[in-house]
Formats: sequence, structure tokens, C-alpha cells
Amino acid sequence: MTLTVLAIDDSRTIRELLKEALLQAGFEVHLAIDGIDGLEKLEGLAPDVVITDINMPRMDGFGFIKAVRDKGTHSALPIIVLTTESAADLKARAREAGATAWIVKPFDEVKLVSALRRVTAA
Repeated sequence: MTLTVLAIDDSRTIRELLKEALLQAGFEVHLAIDGIDGLEKLEGLAPDVVITDINMPRMDGFGFIKAVRDKGTHSALPIIVLTTESAADLKARAREAGATAWIVKPFDEVKLVSALRRVTAA
């Protein structure tokens, strides 16, 4: 079974790194540039997991997570935060918003793929 991932990050470099790592691991990958773009892409997509950055223009990761959880249609969708931030209060805020996991950049490809498989139980 191929897992579908929606990866949201305003950094083109990070999007490309994620795409390359996830494609090599056998995932189907869709990319978005910020939270608003992510919500728009989510409309026509049924991803198994979402990876989102926190610090982005227009809509940050917290706003994206809250919007997804408030909708209810994707209430069980695993959302992994991938960010340079590591502060405990931000992690707590992400958890309260509905994030499933938190990974600090720069990411280790093997650990990221392992986390994706773990949260999707694949």
C-alpha cells in the first residue's frame, strides 16, 4: 500500500528535500507552500499523513492544524510538525491544536520515514 503525504513548508529547499526522501521511501507526495495552500490541497486529497512547518506566511502551522481539526472531516488525520523550533511551549501548543508528532529540522530521513510509518500504522 502506497502512503500519501501532504508536506507543507514555505522553504522550497525543505519541500524538495522532503519530496526526494519520501519518494525514495515509496510515498506519494503532494506539496504546499503554506497553511492556506495546504488547506486548498487537502480539499481534493485524502492523504494518510500531513507534515507541516510552523513558521510560514499567510497561515502558520498552528492555524493549519486548528483549521483541519475544526473541520472534522480529517479529525483522525495524523499531522506531524516539522520545524526548526524546539521550545516546550510551542510543542505543547501544537499538541493542544491537534498535532500527532513533532520533529525538529534538520530532519533525519530514516527517522522521518519511521515516524510516518508509525503514525499511519503502515
